[in-house]
Amino acid sequence: MTGFSRCCCDFDVDGDGPAAQRQRMFGEQPTARADLKPGTLYAVIGENGWVYYGQATPEKNVGFFQRRDREPAHVDIVLAAPVMSVITVAYPSITRALRSGHWKKLGRFPVVDGLIKPRPSVQWPVGTLTVSVWVGDGSTWDTRVDDPVIQDMELMAVWDAEHHLPQRLTADFGEERAEWHVGGPIRRERRIKEEIAARFPDQPWHKLPADWVATSVR
Repeated sequence: MTGFSRCCCDFDVDGDGPAAQRQRMFGEQPTARADLKPGTLYAVIGENGWVYYGQATPEKNVGFFQRRDREPAHVDIVLAAPVMSVITVAYPSITRALRSGHWKKLGRFPVVDGLIKPRPSVQWPVGTLTVSVWVGDGSTWDTRVDDPVIQDMELMAVWDAEHHLPQRLTADFGEERAEWHVGGPIRRERRIKEEIAARFPDQPWHKLPADWVATSVR
């Protein structure tokens, strides 16, 4: 499971109309390049025209804030919002998103407190329920994927700024129903595997192991 989302949803928000929302973007910037220096702040077009915000962390991930607007808000207001999620975004895809007008650089500012320290992430090898929890550059401990302690930790994955991130932000923000296959945190990744097993019961490679612990239990 990579964590990538794989298709688009289409619904109205606040009565603006889905067609209009899909077209809402920043101006194209043909020569723009990604910048992941710590503190770099971006406005990001999500699904249905919502503007989200992400700041580059010292580890060159992007921390997104629990805030969205129809038009970009003042930087001070954005940076005062709580951190929603910290995601690894493919560097070339950020350049592409800037050039197409899906992302806009707002400047560079002090890294907010919630993004200074690295957050744990989880490596989940295929075919096992044993996972490794990493902090920064070092593996710290192994545990089971159903360990309650790790359920809100991010699965190690690289997300595409244009093709995968908009649905991911919808899922993280949590006000609309997100597509079932949008992962990220370990709890959601476990639910995806359960849903796939339920959808394809005749395919043995999707069958859950005998010692699988259902997400409804933990």
